[in-house]
Order: sequence, then structure tokens, then C-alpha cells
Amino acid sequence: MEFLLAKAPYWITRFGEIGIVLPLVAALCVWLVASTRSLRPALVWLLPLGLAVLVTSLSKIAFIGWGLGVAALDFTGFSGHAMFSAAVYPVLAYSVAVHTGRTARGAHLAMGVGYALALAIAWSRVHIQVHSVSEVVAGCALGAAASAWTVWRMHRSPLQHKPHAIRWLLWGLAGWLVVMPLHAAPSRSHDMVTRLALTLAAHEQAFKRADLHAAPNP
Repeated sequence: MEFLLAKAPYWITRFGEIGIVLPLVAALCVWLVASTRSLRPALVWLLPLGLAVLVTSLSKIAFIGWGLGVAALDFTGFSGHAMFSAAVYPVLAYSVAVHTGRTARGAHLAMGVGYALALAIAWSRVHIQVHSVSEVVAGCALGAAASAWTVWRMHRSPLQHKPHAIRWLLWGLAGWLVVMPLHAAPSRSHDMVTRLALTLAAHEQAFKRADLHAAPNP
């Protein structure tokens, strides 16, 4: 039991990996377009999500390439895991709840479960010591802003629910979330961002957290 508890944060944190989250985004977008016969519901989500991804990536590139961070807050960039989790899981839960015929209260409760999962993933990033508290708080806030705006827009233009047609999606999502965190290869997205940052900055060495605290305070 102690072994399982010790490994739990490492298992939970995988739910925020880009290789696991992005296919969920793609699956839901395909479903939204197919069920509504319109690109609008998918774009309502993809636009704020894309903006959140851009801000997160730029913050990481700025630190890795140029050492731009906030030493007083131990901040080296937005946590991508926290951002993706808070941006994706609440929208996913809300959309599934709406399409299965849940009431508005039920849909918002489902969204709350999505935010709870995002908070658990954010906690795991701090627990396994890959992010500071400020980084996961910033990531969660950014992702939550994207998902809250999306749900607000969806609520203003209610989607027609199709409880029978969504069963295949539910089984697919459940299977993905059970299997992938246990068996998927670790994401290499950080390595890609690092290479891009070093190329843009024309540096050979990436800035590290220790460099942030070694630099004199302005």
C-alpha cells in the first residue's frame, strides 16, 4: 500500500502529458463537429486553448533561452501539465455531460470533477518536484480561464444531446485514460521546446532553475 501511495503522484501527473491530452482534444473536436455539423463548437474551444498553449510555450522559451523568470516566486514558466489539464478536462467533462442529457447542474458538476482532476495533476507536479507552486498556480489559472470561457460560450449556445450516439466516445475516452497513463512512452515535448529555445537564442546551454536563483536580484 505504501508503495502504491508513493507512486500515485507519478501516475496522476501523466494525465497532464501532451501526448495523452492532445488526442482527447482531437477526439472531442471531431465529435463536436460530427454531432453539430458545424466547426463553431470546436473553434470556440480551440481558439482559447491555442492561446493558452502559446503563452505557456513562450514563457518556457523565454526562460530556457534567455533566463527570463521571477526568482522571488521561483517562476520559470507556466506549467504545461497544469495548463492542459485545467483547459481540457473540464471542457471534456462538461461536453460529455451535456451530450448524455444531463441537466445544467449535472453538467456543471461534471465540469467541477474536471477541475478537481486538474488540481490533482497540478499538485502532483509540485510533489514530484518538477514545478514550483507559482508555476502550477499560473498554469492552472491560464488553463481554467480557457476552459471557463469555452464552457460559458457553449452554455450560451446549447448543444443537442445524443445519448446513444455518444456511447462509443465514452468507451473510447475511458479506455484511453485507463491504458495510456500506464503504458504510453514519456512525452518529449519539453525536449522539443528546449531545442527551439536554444535555436532562437543561439545558445548551446539551456538556463536552469539554479541559474535563476544564482542571478543577482534587480
